[in-house]
Amino acid sequence: MGDEHPLEVSNTSSSRCPFFNAVPDDYRCDVILKVKRATGTFSLVACLFMLFAIWLLRRYNSLAQKMIFSLTVAAAFDSVAYVMGESHLEGSLCNFQAWWLTYFDWTALMWVCLITFNLYLNLVREIRTEHYEIHYHLVAWGVPLLMSTLPLMAGYYGPSGAWCWITDKHVGWRFGIWYIPLFSLIILMTCCYARIICVANERMRSWLGTFNPERERRKLSLSEEIRPLKWYPSVYLLVSIFPLINRLHNAAYPEDPVFSLTLLHVLSAPLHGLANALVFGKDTWSQLSTTGIKMAIQSRLCDSTMIGEYHAANVRYTHDLNTHSDSDDEDNNVLFYSPDMILKDRGPWENV
Repeated sequence: MGDEHPLEVSNTSSSRCPFFNAVPDDYRCDVILKVKRATGTFSLVACLFMLFAIWLLRRYNSLAQKMIFSLTVAAAFDSVAYVMGESHLEGSLCNFQAWWLTYFDWTALMWVCLITFNLYLNLVREIRTEHYEIHYHLVAWGVPLLMSTLPLMAGYYGPSGAWCWITDKHVGWRFGIWYIPLFSLIILMTCCYARIICVANERMRSWLGTFNPERERRKLSLSEEIRPLKWYPSVYLLVSIFPLINRLHNAAYPEDPVFSLTLLHVLSAPLHGLANALVFGKDTWSQLSTTGIKMAIQSRLCDSTMIGEYHAANVRYTHDLNTHSDSDDEDNNVLFYSPDMILKDRGPWENV
């Protein structure tokens, strides 16, 4: 009887925090779980606020805005996985958390890649992409379904550190399902953004001739628009590098987890949602002044008139089709402008 109580405490501790080989009351377990929930909650709140700002400012009309909206939704659901309770033992709840985490990690990554691809097509290849919207959704939600379901069907999900994921017994699947594709796509995004920035800079240098205030405004806006793009691969790499290092250590020493690496892992991994909101929501954040918020709330709640958005940062990829158009339905997906560009698949000029 005297030995039963310690055994029960040990089992309880194991069910709460099975990722350290430590005594039952080791403080590191609570620290890891609290940090995981705190960073996940912080990221979730940022995503929810971003969604509220998108709704308030009506930034969901163009294809680019819809893609950022979908990315924010995926990042919000991804953050929920990190807020889910404490560590779980093997079972259906653990498998669900692992599947959820894999699915929405992949969904957020797919939307980031598709936003980059869309920008590349618009600026570098000079192709309009409004008709690709359905294809984008099929890729963004379909590929993650495949990648998250494969380990589930193989039975490779289970306790894996501070949350449930692919277990230590299947290290190859961890890298094949997530880390190798992740860093390969980060490299590709870096190359795409480098090309996009080079093309944009060439277009800005090509705007010569007599002084034109409208052209100078668009030139300045172009510079402001592309400035944050170069940071996104770096931000995504930053929040992914510590999880990679920790998983590499887990693969080499599965029975000897390091507290500092695990702590850095749970600090950075849940922050994808926050990183997405900060980088892709730059335009939205810039409009959230006190006056802008009051006017947006008034237009939403007190006035039935449709008030469209306008700010100097909006520029286009396309030829200057109709600078005097009052249509709020015009697709602002095109962010850069060059007077000599002719986009493919444009359709009749008069119908734009």
